[in-house]
Amino acid sequence: MVDRNSLRYKGDVTIEISNAATALVVGDMQQGIVRNFGDDAAQLAKVEQAISAARAASITVIYVRVGLRNGHIDMSPRNKMFSHVVASGGMLDSSEDTQIHAQLAPRPGDVVVLKRRVGAFSGSDLDVVLRSQGIQRLVLTGISTSGIILSTVRHAADLDYDLVVLSDAVKDGDDEVNRVLLEKLFPRQAEVVTVDEWVMSL
Repeated sequence: MVDRNSLRYKGDVTIEISNAATALVVGDMQQGIVRNFGDDAAQLAKVEQAISAARAASITVIYVRVGLRNGHIDMSPRNKMFSHVVASGGMLDSSEDTQIHAQLAPRPGDVVVLKRRVGAFSGSDLDVVLRSQGIQRLVLTGISTSGIILSTVRHAADLDYDLVVLSDAVKDGDDEVNRVLLEKLFPRQAEVVTVDEWVMSL
């Protein structure tokens, strides 16, 4: 189904991109967010499997986490999604809740990117890192499918990145939304595969 260092798209178009030009993006797998989504052991294990496979294949691992400045001076009160966060005083960069989940802890050589909004590119230097390293393909994992994954797929597609979404390494609070995104929306702009399928292609 998939060839080494390539993924086949509809229309029999094959994009050849090396592991050196690929990055695994681990999105919002933070202590507080993982806990709020039920500490899903199965999803954590799949993300961990993807990280291990990426490291073994010399694929860059990039963690993206959201964190706000003290006083929330970088968050507008007009932002509907984050307004409750500001009101509660949460999501601070210095908080333990915004740190990467211990099971998925970064290692030397991994990249950690701090963002200020939902999408991985929003208020971050992710695109600078990717262009500096010659990255062309992004493999996406994380929480939530309708949050960072959706926002990042849309933004990255417009920036002409080649995209892969690992279907069993993402999670959403609404199972039906998760299904529709993975089966209906994402395939228009990304290859949607399981972690096992992606690992077999490396």
